[in-house]
Amino acid sequence: MIHDREAHEEVLETLSSFKRNGSKGVIHCFSGDYNLAKTFIGMGYYISIPGTITVKNARQMQDVAARIPSSKMLLETDAPFLTPLPHRGQRNEPSFVIHTAQKVAELRGIPFEEVAQKTSNNASQLFNLPLPT
Repeated sequence: MIHDREAHEEVLETLSSFKRNGSKGVIHCFSGDYNLAKTFIGMGYYISIPGTITVKNARQMQDVAARIPSSKMLLETDAPFLTPLPHRGQRNEPSFVIHTAQKVAELRGIPFEEVAQKTSNNASQLFNLPLPT
């Protein structure tokens, strides 16, 4: 888990210095642009989409959420911060991730359930977690 919030060059430089040998990871709290997301994905990382994509002026993050491969996307709350709309200004809670998923579905023009299923599958694979039945 790499927390990258406005530290893109430093994170990229640091991660580029490591040989990865096929291991996986997450760029958590991603706030970069699509090209940076593609670079991290090419290095074997998943991109975790924060609740800030629900804010109107988060165009760069919305572009990333709309364009990266769904197979490399995760969703997050980053509680207690980066609360999505309509709860902006409140303490962020894990249950608010539904708003992030709804915004991703809207941006991609697909059903909410598809986003929820795909990102749940990604998390299950990455962290070796069972999916609820």
